[in-house]
Amino acid sequence: MSSTPPSGDELLAMLAALANPHRLRIVAALAGKRNYVSQLARELQMSRPLLHIHAQRLEEAGLISASLELSKDGKAMKYLELTSFEIVLSAAAIAAAVPTLSTDAKEKK
Repeated sequence: MSSTPPSGDELLAMLAALANPHRLRIVAALAGKRNYVSQLARELQMSRPLLHIHAQRLEEAGLISASLELSKDGKAMKYLELTSFEIVLSAAAIAAAVPTLSTDAKEKK
């Protein structure tokens, strides 16, 4: 993400994605390094399917990115890494984000 503050919809997506202990653990495990799904699942003692579900939510929110790479033996490996993001949560930041909420997000309030 860029250094500009997130829109209301982006802020909602990021906060919703982070409002889960599994996803917080994934973000913490990826802080400062990228990792491939199988290794990350082992480190977090989580099944790969569960990791995929949570990683997808984090990726949709723009908090992580994924890339496929081939290993030396020709196996496809999915790597995950954090994107550059910063969430500033203050009354002023929320007030600035609210006017940019889409109609759908406003109706869910």
